[in-house]
Amino acid sequence: MKALILGGYSARMQPSLTFTIPKPLIEFASKPIILYQIEALEAVGVTEVIVAVNYQAQVMQNFLKEHETRLRIKISLSIETEPLGTAGPLALARDKLIDGSGEPFFVLNGDVFCEYPFKEMITFHKSHAGEASILITKNNFEPDDELLPYAAIGLEKSSGKVTSFVEKPESGNEMFKRISTGIYLLNPSILDGIIEVKRTWLEKQVFPRLVADGKVFGVWLKGLFWLDAWLMIDQQKYYMNGLVNHLHDLRKRCPQKLASGAHIVGDVVVDETAEIGEGCVIGPNVAIGPGCVIEAGVKISSSAIMHGTRIKKGASVTYSIIGWRSSVGQLAKVEKTTMFATNFTAGGLVISY
Repeated sequence: MKALILGGYSARMQPSLTFTIPKPLIEFASKPIILYQIEALEAVGVTEVIVAVNYQAQVMQNFLKEHETRLRIKISLSIETEPLGTAGPLALARDKLIDGSGEPFFVLNGDVFCEYPFKEMITFHKSHAGEASILITKNNFEPDDELLPYAAIGLEKSSGKVTSFVEKPESGNEMFKRISTGIYLLNPSILDGIIEVKRTWLEKQVFPRLVADGKVFGVWLKGLFWLDAWLMIDQQKYYMNGLVNHLHDLRKRCPQKLASGAHIVGDVVVDETAEIGEGCVIGPNVAIGPGCVIEAGVKISSSAIMHGTRIKKGASVTYSIIGWRSSVGQLAKVEKTTMFATNFTAGGLVISY
């Protein structure tokens, strides 16, 4: 079984955290989203992952090369000379996706984080005669939003058959309750309708046609934990609420993944390569990424510290996202919904937004 991860351009998040990296490399809970995806795919027997990239392709290639010795799965790139949407990449990667086995393949938007219920999706997909299975979640957007920024799904509950698929509809209708997560399991036959390597969209050109033919089914798992990376960065509150919920979920399901020690307060994740100095107070609700250096006497709460960042002696960080390879100076105080891009430097001062 294979999988295609769609990289995306990241325009909605520029010029902040994706100015120098692709969306799948956004860190959440101390790890880039794409690593969560690849590890979850490997766990259900996926043997090859193809990553479709256009924006910052070399950055993605370097990242995957750095991690390929640890990841026990074949990873290859499908490089687009121009953005191809969400359907065009399938045509470009056709030869990689079709291996003669007839097995379905996963397609994932590279900017979504969730519990990745791939095993349940495989079981469900085998239970129907359709060509596509779409992972569906509850819409938590406010009902007075003018447009839903996702595809809304109409669903026949008894069979799971998708009865309507409308990309970014106006609010106020029944479909507004369920949305696509951007995670799909597709039969190879779907490629028969995606021939040309050009900018086309699963959500606009492909799925509506298949829905009309009764060939799309929806996996709706109530209570599914799901986040969208562009909203995580565009809305600080969304990111932090997601981090808190994820850490609390780890406490219930996998407490061994949380950090422990005299300096840890509450739910915290710390990458094994990070360094924590003496006299620090870390937590609650903190994620510290790879290669970070937290010097002595630092206090951090309700914050995400991305890879390669150094926080110097006596500094304090509260309710903040600190971008990768940044520096917070000695005795500096950073607080209240602060968000920095890569290579940010904060000296010995108070920063509060």
